[in-house]
Amino acid sequence: MPVQQISELIRFVRHNSPFYSRLYADLPDRVTELTDLPVVPQTEFWRANTPRGNRLLTGPLDEAVVFKSGGTTGAPKFSFYTREEWREFTAAFGENLVGAGLRPGHRVADLFYAGELYASFTFILDALQHSPVGNVRLPIGGAAPLESTVHTLTEFDVDVVAGTPTTLCSLADHLIASGRQLPRVELLFFGGESLFSDQHRLLSRALPNAAPRSIGYASVDAGLLGAAVPGGDPRIHRSFTPYAVMEILDEHTGQPITANGVPGRAVLTDLRRRLMPILRYPVGDRAEWVDADAGHFRILGRSEEGVRVGPVSLYTQDVHDIVGAADLAGHVVGIQLVTRRWDGRDGLVLRLATDQDTTGLGELADAIAKELIAARPLYAEAALAGHVHPPAVEWARMGGLAVNARSGKLIRVLDERAQS
Repeated sequence: MPVQQISELIRFVRHNSPFYSRLYADLPDRVTELTDLPVVPQTEFWRANTPRGNRLLTGPLDEAVVFKSGGTTGAPKFSFYTREEWREFTAAFGENLVGAGLRPGHRVADLFYAGELYASFTFILDALQHSPVGNVRLPIGGAAPLESTVHTLTEFDVDVVAGTPTTLCSLADHLIASGRQLPRVELLFFGGESLFSDQHRLLSRALPNAAPRSIGYASVDAGLLGAAVPGGDPRIHRSFTPYAVMEILDEHTGQPITANGVPGRAVLTDLRRRLMPILRYPVGDRAEWVDADAGHFRILGRSEEGVRVGPVSLYTQDVHDIVGAADLAGHVVGIQLVTRRWDGRDGLVLRLATDQDTTGLGELADAIAKELIAARPLYAEAALAGHVHPPAVEWARMGGLAVNARSGKLIRVLDERAQS
């Protein structure tokens, strides 16, 4: 880690950003190690980072591109990049698309979402343009009618389809419902959310020759998080050295984890951004090192993504594993955790999407509920004591699962208790 570069970045940020100046007020005049800095408190960070009266930026907002994230809950979060910062961001990401599987001449359909200050569509299109291999770019977008999208994919013999897993699964569900496949597609570049095994099964039915690959790991607020690593596990990524420093911190002590296989909180420092500095910023994901020396890590899911049903806590990844253990025939192609409250008690409803007739799936629903109870004895105890309702299952088509209206991403955890 370049000590001089970090020291100069910290000095610049302290001098020019009121937010960081206050955050670092008690630190020595010269700081050379990132671990000497506090982790950014997210609530205060976003409270300072506003369109008017901004106390985070290091200079006036007179040349920048503006994006918005955080559309599912809470206040919108705005991210700012200068022209040079955006070019470097997309160029660095584009250089690593070859590692994700992009080949010369590939025809790539961009199905990410655009508009309303959303970044992913523009980001992927610019990254493809900066890729070191020539490619044909088709900017379709995620809001286009599915039939129109299928027509374009077929008309141009598209090799690669890029989008969120939710968008890709909606496309697959549409194809299956109309009795069609797209055997020409070789790759499915997914990003923005995790791809689970149940979704993989759905995709393989509609796009039988397409290999799902992570397009890379990035966010508009934090920046460059990880480049895709070839192999069988799409959750594994490589730190974007020398552009950024990824840390994985113990969730209890806050100390950096250096051993492989130990889960922690992912925290990022961007070494290049100056207008909107990102120093030890919690990206919202849990991760673990696979090869710490090489900077390879595995994404373990959103750190806050889970549900609390009465006294019982459940992580979405654990629920996906439980459903997969019961659903050996692969009927389930999408999962949404819904919390509701009725008769004075909380209850968990697993909204499960299938591309098949739901007749005869009652036994599978019972088996899934039993697997959940067996895996979480505390849930069984709470239900027996009358503190919560037993887990329930409701079936839906993929299009029946709730999504973020702006980004099109699947809302994996839906709290309906306020409506109950």
